[in-house]
Amino acid sequence: MSFRKATHEDIPTLKDLFRETVTTVNRRDYTCEETADWASCMDSRARWKELIDGMHVVVAVAPSDRIVGFAAINDEGYLHSMFVHKDCQGQGVATFLLDIMEEYAKRNGINEITSEVSITAKPFFERKGYTVITEQKVRANKLYMINYKMGKRLQ
Repeated sequence: MSFRKATHEDIPTLKDLFRETVTTVNRRDYTCEETADWASCMDSRARWKELIDGMHVVVAVAPSDRIVGFAAINDEGYLHSMFVHKDCQGQGVATFLLDIMEEYAKRNGINEITSEVSITAKPFFERKGYTVITEQKVRANKLYMINYKMGKRLQ
């Protein structure tokens, strides 16, 4: 697996990956209505452009040149997003992406990473040394959903 910076040309693929992952993988912990609402948050191409232009966004690329995940972090250490294709869960893609984000943070003098993490992703982040700061109910698009603000101090 390799990684590279996301580009505007990746938007259709990232949009599909995000929607399919949220509406499939996150259905374990959220209702159909909640995942549909959540997935709709990133329907806009302009929203994706804003993400790519305003944050450090990388894509994980399989040897077949297929994008299998992505992650985005800002310069304050907020991990905005990290999603792995629904068909590539449990294959080390999330660990690969999180390692890249943590290295980016360290290189840029960021001492702590925070993120808003789904119920589904919480156990993964806990295994990686992140702790819950607070449980919260946040608005996705129209609906409110439970997630966790988590953080990790970097060495």
